[in-house]
Amino acid sequence: MKSRICWFLAGAFLAMVVFAGSVFPAAEAKITVLNPLGVAPPIRLVPMAQRLDSLDGKTVYIINIGMGDTFLPELQKVLSERYPKTNWIFKNKVGSYFDDDPKLWEEIKAKGQAMIGGVGH
Repeated sequence: MKSRICWFLAGAFLAMVVFAGSVFPAAEAKITVLNPLGVAPPIRLVPMAQRLDSLDGKTVYIINIGMGDTFLPELQKVLSERYPKTNWIFKNKVGSYFDDDPKLWEEIKAKGQAMIGGVGH
C-alpha cells in the first residue's frame, strides 16, 4: 500500500513538472558579468640582443637566479676550460626571480658583453 502511494505521488509530481513547463515557458534571463582582471597594459616589445661573433676577449656573466649553488659554478668551471680567452664572472641575483636587481643589471651593461641566466625550478 505504501509503495503504491509513493509511486502515485512521484507520478503526480512528474506530471506537475511537465505541465508547469508547458504552461509557463522559461523567460530568458540576462546577467551582467564583470571581468576582475580589468584592462591589461600594452606590452612593450624588447628586441633580442645581437649574437656575438666570438667570445674571445669578452666578459660573460653567469647569473644565479635561483638555480642552486652547485650547477652554475660547475658550468663556469667547464666554460672557463673550453673558452680560456673569455672572462667568466659568476654572480648571485638579489631576491627571487620576480625581484629586480638594478645594480646587477647596470654592472652587466657596463662591464659585460653577454649573460647566462640560470633560472631555478
